[in-house]
Amino acid sequence: MASHHYQRIGFVSTRIAGTDGVSLEVGKWTEILESMGFDCYFIAGKCDREPERSFLIDEADFQHPVIMEITNKCFGRDHRTRQMSGLIRSTARKIKQDLYDAVKHFELDLIIAQNALTIPMNIPLGVALDEMLLETQLPCIAHHHDFVWERERFLVNSVRDYVTAFFPPPRSEVHHVVINSVAGREFSRRTGMPYRVIPNVMQFHKSPTPADDYTREFRSTIGLSEDDIVILQPTRVVQRKGIEHSIELVRRLNDPRCKLVITHSEDDEGPEYGERIREFAELLGVEVVFANDWICHSRRTLKDGSKCFSVWDSYREADLVAYPSTYEGFGNAFLEAAYFKKPIFCNRYTIYRTDIEPCGFRAIAMDGFVTDHVVEEVQRVLTDEEYRQQMVEHNYEVGRKFFAYDRVERELRQLLETPSELPCV
Repeated sequence: MASHHYQRIGFVSTRIAGTDGVSLEVGKWTEILESMGFDCYFIAGKCDREPERSFLIDEADFQHPVIMEITNKCFGRDHRTRQMSGLIRSTARKIKQDLYDAVKHFELDLIIAQNALTIPMNIPLGVALDEMLLETQLPCIAHHHDFVWERERFLVNSVRDYVTAFFPPPRSEVHHVVINSVAGREFSRRTGMPYRVIPNVMQFHKSPTPADDYTREFRSTIGLSEDDIVILQPTRVVQRKGIEHSIELVRRLNDPRCKLVITHSEDDEGPEYGERIREFAELLGVEVVFANDWICHSRRTLKDGSKCFSVWDSYREADLVAYPSTYEGFGNAFLEAAYFKKPIFCNRYTIYRTDIEPCGFRAIAMDGFVTDHVVEEVQRVLTDEEYRQQMVEHNYEVGRKFFAYDRVERELRQLLETPSELPCV
């Protein structure tokens, strides 16, 4: 058993389900914390973890109708009504009572807020969580993935009072963790608060299990043949993921066997970008497979009898991973590609340049647009097996050195075993 003051830890987020970056990191932190002897529980609007360790709060989901109404009427405009202010407060009161019930139910000693005190996807949840922490004096680690100032769609809003007070709360009682150095410096500049950088990680200490018979059905299930060249874009369908660049790359490879496969959903920020991608792909004559319907958190059989694959299955079947994002908080997909020993085509977005590239990874990187050199490098990596193997083995070793689980374990051990590091309110 763990020998420290904190034993029962509750993760709080809008969503702990599926394959988005925050949910994946919750899974990794859970695995690490449980190996250290802690008990982990999950409080969210959507949750796909064990039911006996999960506490669902409907209004915590950022896609709950009431939360969607608040978001739609508070962002993109600079005035809010008296009724909207009342709706935010009444919803926060409801969520706060549910948070109290969850803390009591699981007898929690510590809260880890996963982006819930970071980006205002759910304003009442942030308000409720911060007030509950103040009132209960429960210690809290706020794990910040995406800050409000990093998202253009939040810049114009009528909730500056809430954003300033709660996203993130500028309080030293909360221990703030960021996932990259640039975000940390900006967080500190804006709030005056200290922070700790804990990057995203992968299980580099444990080699990935190879493809099995189940994995090998992935291509046929999503309508591809064994001869096809899978260019995998393991991201959501949102504008900052730069999917146009992957489509252009596939077109310029000029090989009908090359198919772009996108793993994640297009639900989070509306349908417009997905429509734009379909039109662009049709314009360039590129086949794009939206594989989200066949990819789940873990393998299972769907109601119609078809197989659902984990996102790891899609990596195993990829020939190249495309990651041309214009902005990322860190870069889960980059580390995942390195872990599964796949060559990587990526954009040199800010955090890649500051926190990933200096480690010495070898990637086929573009500076904002696809060039002839990028296309030639991709062609070489797809056809020259020895060159490809040297590249991916090198990247795996770099990942093991800088981004393995033991790095998070060291950081969390310092946080959790030194009481003065994590004061109560």
